[in-house]
Amino acid sequence: MNDEVYSLATTLWRWAGGANGGDWFFATIAGPVGEALSGTAVMHRLESGRRSGWGAVKVVAKVGQTEWRTSAFPSKALGWMVPIKSAVRKAEGLVEGEPFTLWLIF
Repeated sequence: MNDEVYSLATTLWRWAGGANGGDWFFATIAGPVGEALSGTAVMHRLESGRRSGWGAVKVVAKVGQTEWRTSAFPSKALGWMVPIKSAVRKAEGLVEGEPFTLWLIF
């Protein structure tokens, strides 16, 4: 990681995993932060000579006082998305569809 810090306003959205998959919650990363993630993914690919799993970029994410390590995943339809774990949603009172500030370090 090159320790660049980014923040953006985003919203929480739900992906229904079907009968056996359960629900997952994500935040969409677009605009300048999404472009920075794309650039980081390209640099990692050039440096290592290979693409990481699903094209993901490892990040440190922070909402309010809660910080965790995760990955940002590329999406053809959305740009980038970051999973938001249940513990984070509960600790920070995040509600589906409502805006919040997400900090990313990568």
